[in-house]
Amino acid sequence: MTLDKAQIAHFPSLTSLKPPRVVKVVAWLIAMGLVLSIAILFVPWQQTAQGPGQVTALDPDDRPRQVSSLVSGRVDKFFVHDGDYVEAGDPVVRVVDVDPDYLTRLSAEKAQVEAQIQAIEQSRAVASIDVRRTRQLYEEGLAARRDFEQTQIKVADAEAKLAEARAKLKQIEVQLNRQSAQVVPAPRSGRIQQLNGEALGALISSGTTLASIAPEQIERAVELYVDGRDIPMVEPGRRVRLEFEGFPVIQFSGWPWFALGIYDGQVRSVDPTPRGDGLFRVLVEPLPDAPAWPDRRFVRQGSKVLGWVQGDRVTVGYELWRQVNDFPLNFGQEKEAMPYAAAPKSSAESSDKK
Repeated sequence: MTLDKAQIAHFPSLTSLKPPRVVKVVAWLIAMGLVLSIAILFVPWQQTAQGPGQVTALDPDDRPRQVSSLVSGRVDKFFVHDGDYVEAGDPVVRVVDVDPDYLTRLSAEKAQVEAQIQAIEQSRAVASIDVRRTRQLYEEGLAARRDFEQTQIKVADAEAKLAEARAKLKQIEVQLNRQSAQVVPAPRSGRIQQLNGEALGALISSGTTLASIAPEQIERAVELYVDGRDIPMVEPGRRVRLEFEGFPVIQFSGWPWFALGIYDGQVRSVDPTPRGDGLFRVLVEPLPDAPAWPDRRFVRQGSKVLGWVQGDRVTVGYELWRQVNDFPLNFGQEKEAMPYAAAPKSSAESSDKK
């Protein structure tokens, strides 16, 4: 039953009973925590597709190049050392044939075939004269038809031998050209790295990698590898936040305006097919009018990168629901279809407005 104030006055012990102060504080903290937790569910959240990657060159010609042997043989000498800078066309390595007299024999064989071709051409010329003379005699009735046909056969036989000799000469010239490439030049300017020292003095086949050249002055880009679940929302022009290896950062992917030490980029292209592990390659280039990426001597080609491709703004509650259900970005949200070039622009403008 309920007691009024007049009745409570007759129970002083009951009146003196009050909840402990600690209980009140804990109750207030629990209540405030519940209110704060509910409020956070409606806080804006920036969706991101995270992926690791590495620094690469935007131009494929600026990526590390391999110096391979064009002929089979034995590595005789390296003209460079690890770390040397070379210009395009500078000699890198010399490969010699196992047989030291091979080139001499090829040259002699070439001279023999050329002499043979001259003899066949002369024989064909004489046979052509016989054909004309025999034709005239045959028309005048002074030669048999068989003699005329025999002269024609001689011309055809000479032409066949001439074609065979010329084909043999071409083969010899190809072999000579290949052997003349025994000094392998640098395919482009750059710094020598990873010389194949084990090949020195050893027998190698054509195509064996002997060295690697890494260009220095390059236009950098970043390769990120994103899960196939989020790749549908990764479009050219999307903004990307980048964390380079060796640069400390403070990063909140959902609240990018609180980040420190993060560099900006934008999606340049997305591969249509994944790698063997199911991750798609996303090529990221520097964002125009944004702070420049770290200097090349700090962030070199091949350095590790962690990136966040930014999506749309949603609430924290929606993002938690999406993550728990393992749904892709923007699951269930209607989005107006637009070209890739236009969609990122409107997304960036809405981000700036917010």
